[in-house]
Amino acid sequence: MCGIFAYLNYNVNRERRYILQVLFNGLRRLEYRGYDSAGIAIDSSSVSVCAELGSSPVLDSPTRSQPICADPNSFSNSRLTPPPLVFRQEGNIESLVKSVYQEVAEVELNLEESFSIHAGIAHTRWATHGEPAPRNSHPQTSGLGDDFLVVHNGVITNYEVLKETLVRHGFIFESETDTEVIPKLAKFVYDKANEATGDQVVTFSHVVLEVMRHLEGAYALIFKSRHYPNELIACKRGSPLLLGVKEMRENQENGSAFEDNTFMSKDGHPKELFLSSDAHAVVEHTKKVLVIEDGEVVHLKDGGVSILKFENDKGEHVGPLSRVASVRRALSILEMEVEQINKGHYEHYMQKEIHEQPESLTTTMRGRLIRRGSSKSKSVLLGGLKDHLKTIRRSRRIVFIGCGTSYNAALAARPILEELSGIPVSMEIASDLLDRQGPIYREDTAVFVSQSGETADTLLALQYALENGALCVGITNTVGSAIARKTHCGIHINAGAEIGVASTKAYTSQIVVMAMLALAIGGDTISNQARREAIVDGLYDLPNKVREVLKLDQEMKDLAQLLIAEQSLLVFGRSYNYATALEGALKVKEVALMHSEGILAGEMKHGPLALVDENLPIVVIATRDACFSKQQSVIQQLHARKGRLIVMCSKGDATSVCPGESCRSIEVPQVEDCLQPVINVVPLQLLAYHLTVLRGFNVDQPRNLAKSTVIKVAYQCNLYKANCSTNYPPSCKAE
Repeated sequence: MCGIFAYLNYNVNRERRYILQVLFNGLRRLEYRGYDSAGIAIDSSSVSVCAELGSSPVLDSPTRSQPICADPNSFSNSRLTPPPLVFRQEGNIESLVKSVYQEVAEVELNLEESFSIHAGIAHTRWATHGEPAPRNSHPQTSGLGDDFLVVHNGVITNYEVLKETLVRHGFIFESETDTEVIPKLAKFVYDKANEATGDQVVTFSHVVLEVMRHLEGAYALIFKSRHYPNELIACKRGSPLLLGVKEMRENQENGSAFEDNTFMSKDGHPKELFLSSDAHAVVEHTKKVLVIEDGEVVHLKDGGVSILKFENDKGEHVGPLSRVASVRRALSILEMEVEQINKGHYEHYMQKEIHEQPESLTTTMRGRLIRRGSSKSKSVLLGGLKDHLKTIRRSRRIVFIGCGTSYNAALAARPILEELSGIPVSMEIASDLLDRQGPIYREDTAVFVSQSGETADTLLALQYALENGALCVGITNTVGSAIARKTHCGIHINAGAEIGVASTKAYTSQIVVMAMLALAIGGDTISNQARREAIVDGLYDLPNKVREVLKLDQEMKDLAQLLIAEQSLLVFGRSYNYATALEGALKVKEVALMHSEGILAGEMKHGPLALVDENLPIVVIATRDACFSKQQSVIQQLHARKGRLIVMCSKGDATSVCPGESCRSIEVPQVEDCLQPVINVVPLQLLAYHLTVLRGFNVDQPRNLAKSTVIKVAYQCNLYKANCSTNYPPSCKAE
């Protein structure tokens, strides 16, 4: 993933220094999405200032594509403004900030120059094409003069074909990125349209619509052009993007509807507009947002916002001057607070999010666990599913589909779903399902699990399941996400903002939500009523049990100190805790950059046992459940081969499960077996965190990894206003 951000001030005087700070701070909020290189583009000085400087370049470095001012005679076209200032730098955001201020100081650029209207764009990159380097950083340019600039999140799958075509038309490529074809294609479209239309004005939105018609893949894009000064265009397909609106007028009502294709009349009222990959970069400026939908082209011009809908699926040719449908949309209000995206007294986001789990679990369950009447009968209410429960109960099978941590969470919940529902439950990794074109039937219920709701492989699998007629259920942390909008129904896990790349609190909230899903599906079965009520009681007490296990923090830090120099770690689990083994190993792998492998304990003798010796550290999860005696046998076999054992067990079991003084134990509270994975994963999260810090790595931004995250909004809908935190609003359902 990459992070894209833009800031446009309209009739609000802002100095260049302020504009730079807004862009830099926006990128800092998005740095978890990409941190190997970064770049920004802002307007240069006016034409008159460039004329005074003459034709000599005043700023030319590897981080820029063009000097501040070229030959002033080249600006004879009254609409064509001077080339923008483009800064690109390898490394993190602070490397970019330092290089920008260094270059600005060298050329004595006036940071106090004021702009009443200005459009700036910014980008932080996670490399997919080309090594981290200034030439591969964004904004990418159309060529000499920077007529069109683009920042991009996503992947263009047909870029090689487009590149070959553009090369035949004389375009020269300087980067190794897929993104560079986009601004060059925009210039090609613009030039051809002007040749064809003569004096007829070709609008910025028509250029972008024609560009979109040629692009394949997933993307969120922001365009800036010298031909359309003080305008920005954003569009998306499959990657998250939202617009933030801050109007400088008193008593402005929130959530007003668009009028005449814009929610703001072009009345000259001052305002600031923000485009961002997610809400973290916007919430400190405004809570009024519009979540941009796939295929929408959002045009910021003259203080107004127009939305056009790109419909390529119908096979219609959308030419540069074709008419396209305008869209009316309503603003939404962010539920997020600035405090949620700050680290507070914690050193890292991952540490904060691990310790927030008692609160995130409480929020996940709020309003959903029901105790009725004097008998205190216990049940679960999932408002987003209530109209579809009968269909789910009649399903031929339930198919869970996800990637990474979300897949592991579903795996942890599979046993209780099978037990309470009596329906066969299968597991699919989204990418593998698509590779195999695995069978999905109309009688299936397909459950799509994703923290962000924007996971690319999961979205593709969702489209595949919809085409095959399955009932599609979404489980996400993001009300306005693509998965939330495209599934028939769903559950919002409501874990709160998760900024650390390695998911922690979203994982435990996902398990709890799927346990509640099992309770809801099995809610009409008398035979398992006692079991269901015991689970509800366990859910009520779960946050307190997590607080108890978090007290192991120092113990896990001490264990991490012992493992700091190790090259590998094995984690054995079984039944409910096979997923815990996978997730614990994944956390160590993700952030501590240490080889780790989660292994099904029942498969130990079928290969993994060959790795065991006195040097390899091995974690065995042996809390009390139906497989406890089998795990005791596994521990004995590992001990017989001098395995270096670390055993996670229930409180009071350390002496009975740990053979010999060389075995180290981790004692955790005992809860209902289906909820034990929530407890057992927390020490492994803490271990991964402390290992990473002690080894000197960046725990919030692990090497080569980034992720999508939350855009959480409260829709303006009276019907759902009272319980928006527990249900999808109608606009999130594909009825």
